[in-house]
Amino acid sequence: MSLFETELVTLDGEKTTLAQWQGEVLLVVNVASKCGLTPQYEQLENLQKKLHSLGLTILGFPCNAFLEQEPGSEAEIKTFCSTTYGVSFPMFSKIEVNGPQRHSLYAKLIAARPDTVAPENSGFAAKMASKGRAPKEYGDVLWNFEKFIIDRDGQVVGRFSPDMEPNDPRLLECIGKALGH
Repeated sequence: MSLFETELVTLDGEKTTLAQWQGEVLLVVNVASKCGLTPQYEQLENLQKKLHSLGLTILGFPCNAFLEQEPGSEAEIKTFCSTTYGVSFPMFSKIEVNGPQRHSLYAKLIAARPDTVAPENSGFAAKMASKGRAPKEYGDVLWNFEKFIIDRDGQVVGRFSPDMEPNDPRLLECIGKALGH
């Protein structure tokens, strides 16, 4: 089954697949409302507004797996995202990104890109490990706001650590290449 056939559920409870975005570049992000990285929503929304007309769509996947930093219902998540950050990009129902209940989308993303790119001198992974929060298995998502880039053909062409901000030049370069710019 291709990445585009992956079944999803929107925050509004509608069933869909990635097929409706086939031909676009996708930035897939597991998100949370009560995380130290939550302000990245602002940069993600800015990217959506700036690059959507060129073919980029950001897809947000709430996840409560990391210190229960996304405890709200789908309606609460939707309200928070729209009123706090003006999020206009598609958001989906809560999913699991690691472990035996890992959503099939994340299983495919991780299989395609098990390693992340982190900012220089990041230390984020080491910091998480020192707090006993290291990934359990190779390829696991480290924390909220990890980012995957899917090109127009459905190939996973980039994976960036949670602390890699959406406006980081390396992430933007990967998006630009996927967009053909």
